[in-house]
Amino acid sequence: MTTSSRPARSQPPAATEPVAVEPPKHPMHALTTYELREYRRQLENAIAFFDRQDPVPPARASLQARLDAVIAEQDDRARLAADA
Repeated sequence: MTTSSRPARSQPPAATEPVAVEPPKHPMHALTTYELREYRRQLENAIAFFDRQDPVPPARASLQARLDAVIAEQDDRARLAADA
């Protein structure tokens, strides 16, 4: 049997636990493509968690507004890349 020297990957939080989404350390326009994609993924996961709650917590609305801003930034970048 072969053992791996790689560190174990951290597991994502369980679907029943709320996920805290910290705002990025830099303004949206200064984030790398990777950072923006990761932030979007975190927001989408948190929104999906809140959507399963009954009633849906008020915090979901602010997460949705942040997600909308991320999507707008990604769309702007895609538009600029297409025009280049």
